[in-house]
Amino acid sequence: MTTGRDAAAWHLVGLVAPVVILSGNLAGGAWTLSGVILVLLVYPVLDVLSGTGRPALVTHTGRSLLAALPYIHVILQGGVFATLIWRVHLDGYAWTTWIAALSSGLNTGISAIVVAHEMGHSRPLTFRWWLARLNLLTAMYLHFTLEHNRQHHPAVATPGDPASAPRGRAFWYQLVCSVPAQFIDAWQLSVRSGRTGLRNTVLRGLALQCLVILILWTALSGWVALVVIFHAGVAVFLLEYVNYIQHYGLSRDITERIAARHAWESQTRWSRWTLLELPLHPAHHLSPSLPFWQLDPIEGAPTLPTGYYGLFWPCLFPPLWKRWIDPRIPTTPKTDPEL
Repeated sequence: MTTGRDAAAWHLVGLVAPVVILSGNLAGGAWTLSGVILVLLVYPVLDVLSGTGRPALVTHTGRSLLAALPYIHVILQGGVFATLIWRVHLDGYAWTTWIAALSSGLNTGISAIVVAHEMGHSRPLTFRWWLARLNLLTAMYLHFTLEHNRQHHPAVATPGDPASAPRGRAFWYQLVCSVPAQFIDAWQLSVRSGRTGLRNTVLRGLALQCLVILILWTALSGWVALVVIFHAGVAVFLLEYVNYIQHYGLSRDITERIAARHAWESQTRWSRWTLLELPLHPAHHLSPSLPFWQLDPIEGAPTLPTGYYGLFWPCLFPPLWKRWIDPRIPTTPKTDPEL
């Protein structure tokens, strides 16, 4: 049951994971497990226990706090990325290397890509836009902003959007279809905009990512470079999981205007507080340029049974996922806000 408005300060709990993961990378040993336990075990429980609520009515003070939050995430993400490299360089082939990479990859999927999603809707070449690019570079996924803004948003919930999974498609199949298809879409978008050959935006991003890996390989070791690639793979896995649950089973004709019924909503507090209100996804698709603190639940939008953390483990088991979610998929259009 949805209750009153939450205080804006609750969004500060989103800093817990990056601080814990950064600290685990620094401490080493069993402490590298702390981020994995926190995000994959504790957060799903908190998702269920936190209940649902509505975002704060933001005051001037609250707005200043929330506006600063993505920048703090960028700083912490840089710290996590740097300490991962340091930990791998110290530990070499030890088990802590892989755990630190997994833990850091979880943070990159949260603090890097979610924040890049928020900042990536800024005007190109602004400071916020460049910070989004920096975050995506740590995830080795620089084509995301181009594909997300210019393909996903216009084509959401249609067969033309690789990130929108049709009803009945298992997450694992969606994963292997969506990742290469989004890269190809981004490449084609760059070509259609006149950026061909060496001017292709996606090609340049790929070259920059390869350069970073090459620098790590030559300056430190191939092992460090390999672990950084693995960590980025974890982050992309999380991104595709989120894409999957945000639009699974929802469809529209390409001529139909985008409406709230074309994205799943969750008002679960813990996911909202720690993911910059990303679970209020219908509102984001109706107004992509709005900052996260101005998003609000939309009456009549399809609603997930819990938050993004709570759905993670069920999503990995397709029969369980389908039994839980398929009955919730809207069968008839409802009258709701349109773009």
